[in-house]
Amino acid sequence: MASLGRLVVVKLTNAVVTLFVALFLISLIFSVFAQSTLKSRADEEAMMACRQMERLYTNPEEYEEACQALREQLYARYGLYDSVLERTIKLMKMNLKMDFGKARERYLGGTYDIKEQLIIALKNTIILFTTAQVIVSIIGILLGFAMARRPGSLLDRSLSLIAMITYSLPMWWVGLLMILIFSFYIPIFPAEAKEVYSAAAQVRSQFLNSFPYASMSGLSGLEIVKAALHNMKTSITMTLSVVRVWMYYMALPLMTVVLVAFGGWAYIARNLVISTLQEDFVITARAKGLPERRVLYGHVLRTASPPIVTYLALGLVGSFGGAIITETVFGWPGMGLLYWQAIQGSDTALVVAITYVSVLLFVTVILILDFLYVLLDPRVRL
Repeated sequence: MASLGRLVVVKLTNAVVTLFVALFLISLIFSVFAQSTLKSRADEEAMMACRQMERLYTNPEEYEEACQALREQLYARYGLYDSVLERTIKLMKMNLKMDFGKARERYLGGTYDIKEQLIIALKNTIILFTTAQVIVSIIGILLGFAMARRPGSLLDRSLSLIAMITYSLPMWWVGLLMILIFSFYIPIFPAEAKEVYSAAAQVRSQFLNSFPYASMSGLSGLEIVKAALHNMKTSITMTLSVVRVWMYYMALPLMTVVLVAFGGWAYIARNLVISTLQEDFVITARAKGLPERRVLYGHVLRTASPPIVTYLALGLVGSFGGAIITETVFGWPGMGLLYWQAIQGSDTALVVAITYVSVLLFVTVILILDFLYVLLDPRVRL
């Protein structure tokens, strides 16, 4: 127990230190490179405000003084008079409190609040890439085990070739090819997924107009039960309709991610299982007459699980950050597309927030992964 407690303290300390150092570097870099952007933004706001109040002054000198005072106020608000270290510390405090401020544009959700935009983007990215990662891992592990059981067979050689081909293809190129085939030549799926919210809202509106919720005011006991059942049926049917809309818009990017990634997963699982099958404990288990299925899934999978879990966890946390090019190609409203829009709009505050959230998620998943190692392999705590 002492070794386990020491392990927990060490891992937590490492995670906190890593997060603090990463946050300091992020804040320092953006504090240095964002000064010119913030100065341009302050000058632009000052110029627009000065144009609006020009008619209020007849004396040119008073007008210039008012504009200069306004410009100085904006410089002070954006921290342009502070030193690099002061701006860095201020930015670190804001990020630690999850106070990201306002974005320059309403990129997602019709709001300027960065935190709300991040929540929407992160939810969409998790819906797409986490679903794809789970599908890819299941297919990859099953195919990898099948390949490892018969190394050198036709199945093994064929799937290995397919894995090398698919994993070497750029995902954005495959995405463009999928759009060309399934959106233009065979128009089954939409070319862009950015309309998913408006389509889902339209489905809800049409459904509620056709099957509105029943009011329960002034009803008797039996009528209340009937109304409640009607409302429950309406909610379930409407939810299923909205899910179908999301699946329709998500199908093309989901198929692209699975097509590109499943081969690499299968090949990695194959190599891990083949190396584990050479271990002495596997030979001993087979010599005892244990069924091959029990040897594979009871002994080999348990031993090979730490690297598999590592690959899965890193894939998941990498998916949380989104894929800039992939999401931009499909117009999927996730973290990658939001990152790209923030870079295009020189929105420093939003870029800092996305970067910090990505680092925070990465450090958190690595910390959870360290504790999972203890459960999968008790020797780690020693």
